[in-house]
Formats: sequence, C-alpha cells, structure tokens
Amino acid sequence: MKVSAETSQSELLEKDRRFVWHPYTQMLSAPPPLPIVRGTGALLVDDQGNTYIDAVSSWWVNIHGHSHPYIAKKIAQQATTLEHVIFAGFTHPPAVALAERLIDHLPDPLSKVFYSDNGSTAVEIAIKMAIQYYHNRDQPKKKLIALDQAFHGETFGAMSASGDLSLNNAFKNQLFEVARIPAPLKGKEAESEKVLEQLLQEGDAYAFIFEPLIMGAGGMLMYEPAILDKLIRLCQKHGVLTIADEVMTGFGRTGQLFAIQHLATCPDLICLAKGLTGGVLPLAVTCCTDKIYEAFLSEDKGKTFFHGHSFTANPLGCAAALASLDLLEGAECQENISRVVRRQRAFREKMEGHAAVKDIRQTGTILALEFNSPEKTSYFNQLRDQLYQFFLDRRILLRPLGNVIYFMPPYCISDKEMTEVYQAIEDALVHFNL
Repeated sequence: MKVSAETSQSELLEKDRRFVWHPYTQMLSAPPPLPIVRGTGALLVDDQGNTYIDAVSSWWVNIHGHSHPYIAKKIAQQATTLEHVIFAGFTHPPAVALAERLIDHLPDPLSKVFYSDNGSTAVEIAIKMAIQYYHNRDQPKKKLIALDQAFHGETFGAMSASGDLSLNNAFKNQLFEVARIPAPLKGKEAESEKVLEQLLQEGDAYAFIFEPLIMGAGGMLMYEPAILDKLIRLCQKHGVLTIADEVMTGFGRTGQLFAIQHLATCPDLICLAKGLTGGVLPLAVTCCTDKIYEAFLSEDKGKTFFHGHSFTANPLGCAAALASLDLLEGAECQENISRVVRRQRAFREKMEGHAAVKDIRQTGTILALEFNSPEKTSYFNQLRDQLYQFFLDRRILLRPLGNVIYFMPPYCISDKEMTEVYQAIEDALVHFNL
C-alpha cells in the first residue's frame, strides 16, 4: 500500500520506520515521530486532530506562521511562470528583485548577494570567499578565528568553525584547525578581546566568524553589542575580514531586522537563511562588500569563485522570500514583533532570581531558560528528553538544548498561546522539583 492522505497512523509510522532516517535522532531509542498533517498560524495539527503550539518555529525558520496564504499565493503564481533556471549565465526577475531588497535593508558597505540553499552552505561560502579573497590578492592566509561554544552548521567548513559541542566527534580528524577565543559573555568580555588581539597580531588570520548577539545551538548564549563592536574593530585594525552568521538571528529575531543593526560597525560578510523565505522553502544568501567582490574580478579565470548549487537562486524560493519580506515590512508584523519582545521581556523579569532557574536570558523575540540540573550543562544533558516529552504532552513543541529550553515563536503567535507556553514552563519547574 502506498502512503496517501488516508494512510492510517500505524501504517505511516511503520513505513517511516522502514524507509526514513530522521535528523539529530538516535533511531534505535527515539520514540516514534509525531505525524503532522497540517499547520496554521503558530499551530501544528497531527493526524488525530490534536494541535501543538510551535514554540520553536520549526527549527527557527517559520516567522509568519504555517501555511500563510499570501506566501503560498506568490509561490503558486511563480510556479506557473518559471519554476527554475540555471543561474550560471542566466538571471531572472525574482532573484534580482530579492537581492536589491536585501541590500536596501542591510547596512553599508554590504552590496553583493550570492545565493545558495541553506545556512551551512551560506557559511561555507563565506569562509571560501574569505580564503580566496587573500589568495587572489597573492596574500594567502591560513587561520580562521571563531568563538568557542559556537555553532555554524554541518558541512565541513561550518563544522570546523563550530566549537566543541560534542556533535562532531566522528569528524574531528578531518576538520581544519580553527583558532578560538572565549565567547564574549558577561564577565568574559575583556578575556575575549585580549585573546582575539593576540591572535590577530600573529598576522595569518583571514577571517573572524561569529553569531551576532545570540549563539544558538551552543545553548542560546547571549552577549552585548558593545563588545562585538570592539571585536570587529580589532579585526578591521588588523585587516582581517569579519563574517556575521545571521542564519538564526536574521529577519526580526533580535527585535531589529538583522542583529548587526544593533552594532555601530558592519561586518564584511553576512550569512542569511532560515527565516529568509518565511520558513517555507530552502534558500540562503551570503552577502559581501564590493571590496571582496572586486578581488574576484580578473582576466585570470582562475580567480573566479567556483561555487554553485543546482538550485542556486531558485525562482520559487526567491518568490517566497519576496512575499515574506512584504509581510515582514508590514505594520502588522512589526507590531507583532514588538508585542512578542514585550511578553518575552516581562516573563524573563518575572523568572529572574527564581530558585529553580540557573539562568534566564532574552534578546528580542528569543527567550532561553537554563534549568538547574545536577549534570553539567551540555547538549547531552539527560534532562533534555524528559523536558521535551513534558512539553509535548502539553501540546507544546519545545526542543531543549540539553537543560536549556528556548522559546522562539512565529511572530503571529497569540497572547493566549504565549501564556500557555509560559505556564507550562512554570509547571515544569515544579514537576521536576528543580
């Protein structure tokens, strides 16, 4: 029997078990996945008609709510006009329009858009651009500088740039060496600045990569714009390129359209994905300055940037991104972002000092709460699975990072739905006697 809309839950799960390998899942011990058949607003609906609050925006991508009719309409219109065309030697209106709108929103001197299909590849491209920038100028450099506890993706360059999160142990011997500085968290700012300056003085660094203000998979760690400005200025002083990985923080998550808009300085490259299309289709971009772009212009074809994907600048993805920007720029979405920021700030203030909370932090629309636990804080903290199931039983999708839960909703989430999530968090503190 083939899978169809009428397939029973047991048949679907049996076929899933036989044929599907899920991400970030230990397939031997994980419980069966939850069959989702529909989404609307901030809610997911399973095959039994139960609704779940999507409190993590389905891995941080969904910013306008599920099955948004305006985005769906724009994708459908594009699909009947041009679904795809090779982007080497060709162009098309949605790609040009999207690039222009992104550059209009980004601070100077960011001026060029290179398309790809996901956050990891956007980071990979930025690293390759930085390396080849110096190679093309006959000034080859060897060192990438990154923050410890960082996460930049799953391709090899992105894994190399990521900190030691125990996720990449199988590949350690294949990753290239990266110099690390302490993340500039509260109390560590001076140490971070000192170590960076020491590394820069060695003179062989080509780039410094960072997640601006919020470090996602490392535990939703947060730091202030002022110290990041200092670190970027140090790099500028030593002629080292800077890469802002805004795969997660882009498109309103920090309260501004981009996290770098909280800064007085501007990086040389920025990586964007996830919320770019409203969470509907895979699309990513790496934006750079004219200074970088011009280093690849040469009569020597060997200085070309030889990178591309089959679906580079896919017209359907570009149409979705343009529609998402229409919504994001609108008054209703901006009011929703402000409302979510206010609610998150109020809950953080309420829970600060709670005896059972090790730490609670909030930047923009993102709230993270670190539960007290006898185990060391890490991605593999055993409390993770218990917390995940606790919230799922209450029809809330929260996906803890070890003993850290984070609440990152679509901007359209209602106040009632937010209150349900807050109450469940408080209930969890009581339930686990934390």
